[in-house]
Parts: sequence; C-alpha cells; structure tokens
Amino acid sequence: MPHKTFMWFILPSALAMFLFIFVPIISVIVQSMYIEHEQVLVEVENCGPFGCTVEVNVDQEAMAQLREEQPLGRFNGLGTYTNRAHLAFTEVGEAWVTSESWGTFLSAVYNLPFYKALAFTLTFTFVVTPLVLFFGLFIALGVNSLPRIFRGPTIFVSLLPMIVTPLVGSLILFWMVDAEGVLGAALQNLFDDNSLSLKASPWLTWIMLMVYGVWSSTPFAFIVFYAGLQTVPEDTLEAASLDGAGRWQKVRYVVFPYVAPLAVFITLIQLMDNFRVFEPIVGFSAQASATSLSWIIFNDLRGGDVQLFGSAAATSVLTICGVAILLTPVLIRTWRDFNRKRV
Repeated sequence: MPHKTFMWFILPSALAMFLFIFVPIISVIVQSMYIEHEQVLVEVENCGPFGCTVEVNVDQEAMAQLREEQPLGRFNGLGTYTNRAHLAFTEVGEAWVTSESWGTFLSAVYNLPFYKALAFTLTFTFVVTPLVLFFGLFIALGVNSLPRIFRGPTIFVSLLPMIVTPLVGSLILFWMVDAEGVLGAALQNLFDDNSLSLKASPWLTWIMLMVYGVWSSTPFAFIVFYAGLQTVPEDTLEAASLDGAGRWQKVRYVVFPYVAPLAVFITLIQLMDNFRVFEPIVGFSAQASATSLSWIIFNDLRGGDVQLFGSAAATSVLTICGVAILLTPVLIRTWRDFNRKRV
C-alpha cells in the first residue's frame, strides 16, 4: 500500500487513539502530580444557656474558593508515588534495615497496601493466564473432534460464561459458596463441619477468585482456538496420519504451529485483562482478603467526603506501567518472529 494511502487509511484510528487513549493518559499523569487541598479550619464559638463552647469546623467558603483557584489541588510532584499508599520508599527502606530475615522483610512489605494489592494482582495474572490458554485449547480440540451435529450445542454451552457479565457471574459463585449455597452446604455436609467456610481463609478466597477468572475467560480462548483449528489444512493432517503420526504427534507438530500466533494474541489480551482484575473482588466482597490495583483506584474514587483523585491517578499510572512491563516480552518476541518471517 502506498504511504499516502496508508496514512489516510490509518488516520481515523490514529485520531481516535489520540483523543480517547493518549490524551486521557496524559491527563491522568498530570492529575497524579497533585493532591487534595488541606482543609481550612476555623474556630467557632457557640454560646448557650449553659455557657460557651469552641468548636473547630471546616470553612466551606474558603475551601470552595481554594478549589476554584486551584482545581487540580496542591502540587505534590512525585510525592504521591513514593508515599505509604503507593511505592512506600521510606517504609520499604525501614523494613530492609530493621528486618532480620527475608521472611520478616517480605511480611512487612506485604502489609503495605500497594504491595499487598500488587501481590494478588500478579498471582492472579500468572495463574489464570496459562490456565486459560491450556483449558481453552483443550476444549477447542475436544469440540473440534465431535461429530458436527453436536458441535453447535456444545459451542453454545461453552460460551455461556461470556454471556454473563463479570459482576453478576462473581455474585452467582459467591452465593454458591456461601454457607447456605449449593457448594458451601455440600462441603459442610461432606466434612461434617458446620463452621467450614470458603470465605474464612484468605488463601481459599484467592483460589475462588482464580477459579472464577479461569471459568469466565476460558470461553474467549476456546472460541479463538476453535476458529484457528478450522484453518489447519486437512491434507497436512492426513499426510501426518499416513506417516504414522498419532493423535498427540499431530497436535504437537501440526496443530500447535498453526495456533501459536493465536496463543500469543490470547496471551496479550489475558495479561491486560487479568492485571486489571476488579469485578470478582467486588462481587465476592473479598477486599478484606484480596485487593487489586484496580480495586485501590475504585476505593480512592469513592472515598467519602474526600475523593483521592491524585492517589487514584498515581495508581492508574502504576497500573499502566505494570501492563506495559508484562506485555513487553510478548511484543518483543512477536516483533522478532515477524522480522524473521520477512527475511
């Protein structure tokens, strides 16, 4: 395609990306440099029949004028990124100096809100993503081997988790594992322990969230892999069978090379989606045992009288950086494979 034609072809998409991706990101970065105004306090003397008392109240008029003059808040630079609610440089340094072992140091760091959320986010991402790839390909191979008359209904049933919105799906599973739910009551009867609860343990809560993540994302991987399996040449498969290749050998040496680019695509999508895990935590009311970076952003934005826009913006920027770091190895490998094919 000529360069001029290509530029006109890509212009609408580039303009949309600039307006709806680049500009908001710049806006978030700027907002992260500011923090909320300090409250202007005034002493008010209230007198009554039994004497006078002095109360300290917030001067609403002065606060309104201050917000009008400085709508973004007070400039804080990179201070928001280094405070205790985020990277916590001071607290991590103190933990490093005072800790006598790696276990003590890691425990102290884990108790910091940002690193606690980061630990769950990374665990969720690196556990759910490979399982989604595995089960998606496994189900696609199984459905592809079914007689054609059964494929349609099987595909429809397999895609049901995608029809249910994430929040509703997490609520359904939350009710199922409740003590009065199907799974919760069954486990209590199985182990003859009425006090057994899947919600009581943080680790069990993590496992439930990851099981839900695999259940909700596997249909996407399945349908992509299944579509890719339809492009595998039948002649190549028949030639492999004539050469004595078994089922596993055909899958390994014929099918895998064809679906490898799809696996890279699914990995990219899943890394981005799983690193932004949010709905299951809200649906499971699991914030006491598991928080993510996205949940921290949500919690800052709903914060009562004072909404911590600067804190939420800083966490958003750190989340974007985390997604970029996760995607970099996959993108570099994709770029190398592309250049190798061109040569």
